[in-house]
Amino acid sequence: MMKYFCGIFVAFFALISCKNDDDSLQRIDQALNIYMKNSAGQDLLNSKKTGSFTGYSVNDIFGNKDNSPVNISLRMTTDSLFYMDYLAGAKRRKLDSISPENPGTGTSYHSKMLITFTKSTNVNDNVTGILEIQYRNTPTVFQVSKVLYDGNEVFSKNADAPTSINTVTITK
Repeated sequence: MMKYFCGIFVAFFALISCKNDDDSLQRIDQALNIYMKNSAGQDLLNSKKTGSFTGYSVNDIFGNKDNSPVNISLRMTTDSLFYMDYLAGAKRRKLDSISPENPGTGTSYHSKMLITFTKSTNVNDNVTGILEIQYRNTPTVFQVSKVLYDGNEVFSKNADAPTSINTVTITK
């Protein structure tokens, strides 16, 4: 008798654990396509164009060491525009609670990276900037909420916006 009870008990819990609840899934939306251009609209990431950057490096400001490189690959659109493709890699720190009066509604995080753009072999020609990415984390979504470059907002997204690749354009 005990054998049957244990078998029914195991089968019951196996069926309960197989239930599918799509509402419990959290949407993740953190991909960034970062375009760099000058005020005339020239693509500054195309190293073949005069006046553009010849390379770049990215360092995580919140990294464990002074030199904590972040891998951001360079990609090109079908229109031959270059962009930096950032998925993840920089450490995130808690920024604040999204809604302190409603506990459990989420938390915001941020990452900071120092980007050094190279124009020539002369180190004095390098251009640096700080890229800050702010994230919104709730039970239903983890997404980029705001991007700042050198303290200026270059991208923002509402909480109810659909999941997509976030396009950021920085004008230097």
